[in-house]
Amino acid sequence: MSIEMDESQGAPRRGPRGGANGADKKGGSSVRKRGFTRRKVCRFCADKTLVIDYKDPQLLKYFVTDRGKIVPRRISGNCAKHQRKVALAVRRSRMIALLPYTVTGA
Repeated sequence: MSIEMDESQGAPRRGPRGGANGADKKGGSSVRKRGFTRRKVCRFCADKTLVIDYKDPQLLKYFVTDRGKIVPRRISGNCAKHQRKVALAVRRSRMIALLPYTVTGA
Protein backbone atom coordinates (compact mmCIF):
# COMPACT_ATOMS: atom_id res chain seq x y z
CA MET A 1 0.00 0.00 0.00
CA SER A 2 2.08 2.84 -1.20
CA ILE A 3 1.08 6.33 -2.20
CA GLU A 4 1.58 7.08 -5.84
CA MET A 5 1.18 10.53 -7.29
CA ASP A 6 -1.55 10.88 -9.86
CA GLU A 7 -0.06 13.12 -12.56
CA SER A 8 -3.39 14.43 -13.85
CA GLN A 9 -4.71 15.84 -10.56
CA GLY A 10 -1.63 16.10 -8.35
CA ALA A 11 -3.38 14.30 -5.48
CA PRO A 12 -1.93 11.20 -3.82
CA ARG A 13 -3.57 7.92 -4.80
CA ARG A 14 -4.26 5.57 -1.93
CA GLY A 15 -3.95 1.79 -1.74
CA PRO A 16 -6.83 -0.68 -2.12
CA ARG A 17 -7.86 -0.39 1.53
CA GLY A 18 -7.65 3.36 1.72
CA GLY A 19 -4.57 3.49 3.94
CA ALA A 20 -1.50 5.54 3.20
CA ASN A 21 1.97 3.99 3.44
CA GLY A 22 0.67 0.98 5.34
CA ALA A 23 -0.61 3.08 8.21
CA ASP A 24 -3.93 2.40 9.87
CA LYS A 25 -6.42 5.03 11.05
CA LYS A 26 -4.74 5.50 14.43
CA GLY A 27 -1.39 6.37 12.92
CA GLY A 28 0.39 3.11 13.72
CA SER A 29 1.73 0.51 11.37
CA SER A 30 -0.76 -1.91 9.85
CA VAL A 31 1.78 -4.73 9.89
CA ARG A 32 0.72 -7.12 12.63
CA LYS A 33 3.32 -9.15 14.39
CA ARG A 34 2.09 -12.33 15.97
CA GLY A 35 4.20 -14.16 18.43
CA PHE A 36 3.92 -17.85 19.05
CA THR A 37 0.96 -18.49 21.32
CA ARG A 38 0.41 -21.79 23.02
CA ARG A 39 -2.76 -23.60 22.02
CA LYS A 40 -5.27 -23.55 24.85
CA VAL A 41 -6.41 -26.95 26.01
CA CYS A 42 -9.80 -27.64 27.54
CA ARG A 43 -9.09 -28.26 31.21
CA PHE A 44 -12.06 -30.58 31.50
CA CYS A 45 -10.89 -32.76 28.61
CA ALA A 46 -7.34 -32.83 29.98
CA ASP A 47 -8.40 -33.71 33.54
CA LYS A 48 -11.21 -36.24 33.41
CA THR A 49 -11.71 -36.12 37.20
CA LEU A 50 -12.69 -32.44 37.08
CA VAL A 51 -16.49 -32.17 37.12
CA ILE A 52 -18.56 -29.12 36.19
CA ASP A 53 -20.99 -28.53 39.04
CA TYR A 54 -23.24 -25.50 39.50
CA LYS A 55 -22.82 -25.80 43.29
CA ASP A 56 -19.06 -25.15 43.03
CA PRO A 57 -18.57 -21.36 42.70
CA GLN A 58 -14.80 -21.68 43.23
CA LEU A 59 -14.49 -23.58 39.96
CA LEU A 60 -16.98 -21.41 38.08
CA LYS A 61 -15.39 -18.09 39.06
CA TYR A 62 -12.59 -18.74 36.53
CA PHE A 63 -15.19 -18.66 33.76
CA VAL A 64 -16.86 -15.42 34.85
CA THR A 65 -15.31 -11.96 34.39
CA ASP A 66 -15.07 -9.40 37.17
CA ARG A 67 -18.10 -7.72 35.56
CA GLY A 68 -20.12 -10.93 35.82
CA LYS A 69 -20.03 -12.01 32.16
CA ILE A 70 -19.36 -15.58 31.07
CA VAL A 71 -15.90 -15.84 29.49
CA PRO A 72 -16.05 -16.96 25.82
CA ARG A 73 -14.40 -20.22 24.84
CA ARG A 74 -11.77 -18.56 22.66
CA ILE A 75 -10.48 -16.91 25.85
CA SER A 76 -11.07 -19.71 28.36
CA GLY A 77 -9.83 -22.49 26.07
CA ASN A 78 -12.80 -24.78 26.69
CA CYS A 79 -14.09 -27.08 23.98
CA ALA A 80 -17.64 -26.48 22.74
CA LYS A 81 -19.12 -29.33 24.74
CA HIS A 82 -17.66 -28.19 28.04
CA GLN A 83 -18.29 -24.51 27.34
CA ARG A 84 -22.00 -25.29 27.04
CA LYS A 85 -21.88 -27.14 30.36
CA VAL A 86 -19.97 -24.30 32.02
CA ALA A 87 -22.47 -21.72 30.73
CA LEU A 88 -25.38 -23.81 32.00
CA ALA A 89 -23.70 -24.25 35.39
CA VAL A 90 -23.03 -20.50 35.67
CA ARG A 91 -26.66 -19.71 34.85
CA ARG A 92 -27.88 -22.24 37.42
CA SER A 93 -25.55 -20.95 40.12
CA ARG A 94 -26.76 -17.41 39.44
CA MET A 95 -30.34 -18.59 39.94
CA ILE A 96 -29.57 -19.84 43.44
CA ALA A 97 -27.37 -16.78 44.21
CA LEU A 98 -23.99 -18.52 44.36
CA LEU A 99 -22.66 -16.26 41.59
CA PRO A 100 -23.71 -12.67 40.95
CA TYR A 101 -25.49 -11.59 37.78
CA THR A 102 -23.63 -8.26 37.83
CA VAL A 103 -21.31 -6.37 40.13
CA THR A 104 -22.81 -3.60 42.24
CA GLY A 105 -21.40 -0.16 42.85
CA ALA A 106 -18.71 -0.27 40.16
